[in-house]
Amino acid sequence: MYNATEQFAAFNQANVSNAIKLASLSIENAEKLVQLNINAAKLAIAQAVEGAQAAASVKDVQELMALRAKLAEVGVQSATGYSRTLYELSSEAQAEYSALAEQSWSDYTKGVAAWVEKASQSAPAGSDVAVNALKSTFAASTAAFDQFQKATRQVVDLADASVRAAAANATKVTNGKAKRAA
Repeated sequence: MYNATEQFAAFNQANVSNAIKLASLSIENAEKLVQLNINAAKLAIAQAVEGAQAAASVKDVQELMALRAKLAEVGVQSATGYSRTLYELSSEAQAEYSALAEQSWSDYTKGVAAWVEKASQSAPAGSDVAVNALKSTFAASTAAFDQFQKATRQVVDLADASVRAAAANATKVTNGKAKRAA
């Protein structure tokens, strides 16, 4: 005999489990972001101290101009590195959230499919049309979501490739200017 209460309890347990995974993942990613910002602040302070010490030892205007160029270059490199690391953390978090969402959706669709199948087996006689309509609707919505998910993945991959190419280009430009200044 089909027991809907047990089925709903299983759905609720899965939802609680997913909420716990999501909270844990969010905390882990927040910790990574906080650590990145702490490290960036430490680096900024160290660079400021080093720059102040170097400025205090400058003897002429030409040396000051060279120091200024060097400090600007270091600042650009630091900002580029920070941005790159921030993007990598964001991409990693997005991938983890997507994997969790995909797994949750997969588990949900399997559970609903099982529920529809069990419900159709215990449905009263003459309800075949309604059961088939329910199955058809569920199959169509699952297929639509899968197509949406594939399209989203393609857009994310394209955006990721564009950002990585732009970052690589920025690094080349920064390194090229550094070599010319040296």
